[in-house]
Amino acid sequence: MNKENSDSKKSWFQKNWSNMLFVVFAVLFLIPSTRFHLQVAINRVFSFAPSIEEETELKQLTNYNWRLIDSNELSQNFSSSKGKVVFINFWASWCGPCVAEMPSLQKLYTNHKNEVDFYFIARDEQPAIQEFMAKENLDLPVYYELQNPPKILQSNQLPTTYLIDKQGQVWIEKTGAADWNSERVNKLINELVAE
Repeated sequence: MNKENSDSKKSWFQKNWSNMLFVVFAVLFLIPSTRFHLQVAINRVFSFAPSIEEETELKQLTNYNWRLIDSNELSQNFSSSKGKVVFINFWASWCGPCVAEMPSLQKLYTNHKNEVDFYFIARDEQPAIQEFMAKENLDLPVYYELQNPPKILQSNQLPTTYLIDKQGQVWIEKTGAADWNSERVNKLINELVAE
């Protein structure tokens, strides 16, 4: 009788373990303090290399007039990057998918910072960004907008990322987290820099 009762409990558990796991995850997502960390973890697991646009379908950036301010409060105009390979990432420290892709963005930046103009445009308050950067040990070049970006770069979703060649053609336009230090992205950057 005890063995039969034990087998019955084991069988119930075997049948329902996935439902119990789902309930635990659902409860964790309802708790604000754990929701953010779960979003980051899930986005890191399911982030893949972004797709690259077909050469015949590339959008063209023609307006480079965009006033920015860096983390040291020095003014800069995006027009200084005209004729260069440019990487732009719109993000915020409160955005789970943004935080999830930061390690791969840091690696990409470290690999190409001497040949690509990187702009990490923060849509967050400067103290929060500084605290986040220090805590995560990131040295990305962070900028804040003094005016709206050119129309082709306007997006209300975070994160949104663009990779633009020397002629102003947009090769990558990605909304959502991605693995930016992938072989595909590094190869494309090397090709665009070599042009």
